[in-house]
Amino acid sequence: MTNLFDIKGKVALITGSTHGLGMAMAKGLGQAGATIVVNGNSSQEKIDNAVNELKSEGINAVGYKFNVTEEQEVKTAVAKIENEVGPIDILINNAGIIKRIPLLDMEVSDFREVVDIDLVSPFIVSKHVAKGMIERRQGKIINICSMMSELGRNTVSAYAAAKGGLKMLTKNMATEWAKYNVQINGIGPGYFATEQTKPIRVDGHPFNDFIISRTPAAKWGDPGDLAGAAIFLSSKASDFVNGHILYVDGGILATIGKPSNEE
Repeated sequence: MTNLFDIKGKVALITGSTHGLGMAMAKGLGQAGATIVVNGNSSQEKIDNAVNELKSEGINAVGYKFNVTEEQEVKTAVAKIENEVGPIDILINNAGIIKRIPLLDMEVSDFREVVDIDLVSPFIVSKHVAKGMIERRQGKIINICSMMSELGRNTVSAYAAAKGGLKMLTKNMATEWAKYNVQINGIGPGYFATEQTKPIRVDGHPFNDFIISRTPAAKWGDPGDLAGAAIFLSSKASDFVNGHILYVDGGILATIGKPSNEE
């Protein structure tokens, strides 16, 4: 049974993995024995810091700076990674942004930027990584979707449009590539306790109270909670799972909520 979840020696490229949930998944896969390829685009310093943090925990990690929305950069980087590190066994398309702007106030350029990073980049990176996977007749691709792949919320129209599209892109990738023994699935995270959410995760803050009351588990997720889902979808245990979105959300999508007077 242990062999089903064994990813020792696998090479895992995780885009947008210098911090947050990307870093949490990098740590989870790295602690399970995978070689982690950290990606970012904002600065080499952030990539180096992330690689050093992983190495300090005994994880084999390297870093590559490239823009996931630029196809030529992606093509060059993928070739370089596979030449210098090894064939990419696992790809996690995690890079993403969100712009909280009401629809009527949102500039077209802002909408396009969100869709370009959150939806077009997973297509670009997957296209170039999948070619090698198809030749080798094995591979795992995980697209980081969202609860906004299923639901809308005020001010996140571009993000919801992109993540809804990513859910369907995941299913269509599976439709085209499953016959080559490549499994393409998604993870839809709920609300997690990260550095970015730290300022609002305090008692009495309206959004904190909303998340606690709205989540059946009655708490924020721990970033480490994503590790199990990522390892499952990266290992042989998921060899017949394809085109599926695994929501790790404490049960939010399972319920419409509860009346304010209900305990």
